[in-house]
Amino acid sequence: MTEQWNVPAGAVVAVAVVLAVLLLGLVLTLVRGRRRTAAELAAARAETEALRAEVEALARAAAPQHVTRDDHEFVITGLGAEPGPTAGAVEPAEAAPALPARLFADLVLRESVVRGATLAAGVRRALAPETRSRIRFEYKREVKRSRKHRRTEAREALAFYRAHQRAALDDTTEVAS
Repeated sequence: MTEQWNVPAGAVVAVAVVLAVLLLGLVLTLVRGRRRTAAELAAARAETEALRAEVEALARAAAPQHVTRDDHEFVITGLGAEPGPTAGAVEPAEAAPALPARLFADLVLRESVVRGATLAAGVRRALAPETRSRIRFEYKREVKRSRKHRRTEAREALAFYRAHQRAALDDTTEVAS
């Protein structure tokens, strides 16, 4: 049995070499991309650490070491006045007073009671006889209005239908004549 190739052996070898070169190029591209990504990731991490250290340093510097208060009067506006050495100084903020737990719970409970009372008053007012009567009156008035509107629309539709029928009847009599 003789084996004959329909394609010359040189062409098969050439295709195999081209595929090997393409595969090698693809692998090199992937390796370069991974190296570049790893380098960029390392640079980003280093920059993040540097920024974190800078923020911590700024936070430590901004934290008040000792709060002092000057008893100077500050003028917000002044025409023609030269700014003094303390005109641009920023006064440190006073710390908010801390509430004891019992007082905080008492305030929260009072607020809840006030909200509940206002809700109850609103419900009581909404269910009052005069309010229910007013709602009933408005409801009846709206029902009457909608019935009247429906009757008017029904009359208009019937008139349109009859006019259409007459027009169709007139057209058939004219064609017949």
